[in-house]
Amino acid sequence: MGAHTVTAFDEDLQEIEGLVRDMVSLARSMVDEATQSLIVPDSALAQRVVSEDAVMDSLQRRLDDRAITLIGKRQPMAQDLRAIVGAIRMAGDLERIGDLAKNIAKRVDAVGQSTMPRELARSIEDMAELVLEQVQGVIEEYSARSPEGLVRLRDEDELIDVRYTSVFRELLTYMMEDARNITACTHLLFCAKNLERIGDHVTNIAENAYYVLTGEQLPVHRPKQDETGVPVPAA
Repeated sequence: MGAHTVTAFDEDLQEIEGLVRDMVSLARSMVDEATQSLIVPDSALAQRVVSEDAVMDSLQRRLDDRAITLIGKRQPMAQDLRAIVGAIRMAGDLERIGDLAKNIAKRVDAVGQSTMPRELARSIEDMAELVLEQVQGVIEEYSARSPEGLVRLRDEDELIDVRYTSVFRELLTYMMEDARNITACTHLLFCAKNLERIGDHVTNIAENAYYVLTGEQLPVHRPKQDETGVPVPAA
């Protein structure tokens, strides 16, 4: 994006992009901490994630205020307008990622202090790592102004879907083997579904970033690889 005649316009745009970066960094931290608090388990770390959601909400409000003010003052057009509207949309998805991380953290005490089977813990960690790579990757590809990278990252969401299907089946196996596992495994199932939904929000961010850079929309429908066939709400 080229420089504008009015320097303050560039500074305003940079501030908005900086807020998006801050939200990405916080989102990544919240997802990581929520997952770790679940696996350890660590109630104090989980509570920190819950409290960080208020910070995420505050960042979104700041970005919305800056964006609306900038539109009113500068009446941007073309790529500038796409960048501002795209930032608002991306912020909405990032705020939702924060909500989903908080939902995971709020289930830590419900899962209880029982030791999670190492195989299951590894599966959830692997899934969380894929999600974290997606969250970090989307801002890196956007910052690099790489539409091709955004398309690739969007398509890689299927890896998260496949991992979720695997975790889903593992949880069902543990529940069938011992009825005493049902309560904890049900909460873990909600947590895994929240991670899968975070991947969906990253996909939305990638699509919006692609539109900002190119002015073109990616196809609406993308094949999903979630084979569980059982809808599970986030909270």
